[in-house]
Amino acid sequence: MAGNFWKSSHFQQWILDKQDLVRERQEDLKHLTEEEYMKVQIFFSNFIQVLGEQHKLRQQVIATATVYFKRFYARNSLKSIDPFLLAPTCIFLASKVEEFGVISANRLAASCTNVVKNKFSYAYPQDYPYHSKHILECEFYLLENLDCCLIVFQPYRPLLLLIQDIGQEEQLQALSWRIINDSLRTDLSLLYAPHQIAIGALQIACVILQKELKSWFAELNVDMDKIQEIARAIVNLFELWKGFDEKKEIAGLLEKLPKAKPNVAPNATR
Repeated sequence: MAGNFWKSSHFQQWILDKQDLVRERQEDLKHLTEEEYMKVQIFFSNFIQVLGEQHKLRQQVIATATVYFKRFYARNSLKSIDPFLLAPTCIFLASKVEEFGVISANRLAASCTNVVKNKFSYAYPQDYPYHSKHILECEFYLLENLDCCLIVFQPYRPLLLLIQDIGQEEQLQALSWRIINDSLRTDLSLLYAPHQIAIGALQIACVILQKELKSWFAELNVDMDKIQEIARAIVNLFELWKGFDEKKEIAGLLEKLPKAKPNVAPNATR
């Protein structure tokens, strides 16, 4: 595992330019507004979270799966492979990479069937059509599109180091951790370094908890303009999420998208 973020494939290949990201999404943005696209991303991040919790995965594994999901669709249209298939495939791969232990593809497909039926039927009213063979085949396309760059640096470790520097602040740490979890529903993991996301989350937590740490932030050797961009993106997420009635809206949003083929489509290209 690469121990240095700046020498890693994460930094060298998967910190993207925002304009490039928007350009790659033009096919999907023919059918959805940018706000609607964000709502679809929020929904599937929620879906991955629930599916991961169903298997009692560590948050690190769920976060890595979510980043894989975002990386794939940063280079491909949502119609290239059904997100309802890619989501469990990302969990399947992340559980191996993060050394959680291999989840049986059969078990994962079965839990997907149950989760979709019992918790997400408002978004996917028909029977879940995918089986273990689809997940295994989809994993091949996912690996190809990730260019086998599987190590993901997350903001959790930098956050713990920052909290240690501030002095143990359990409430601040817990809230910042939750904000980092929420940030997975944005594009931040594709655009910024993990330590920058951790600082942005910490800054928002300080505002919420009314912690006065301006002098501490001022001493950090970091581009504060980027931290402000991150903080604004998270605040914008909260505002959008607050007004997003997922159960009423998501089925209509998914209906707008051109449908992926029911089997794994090999038209996902880098």
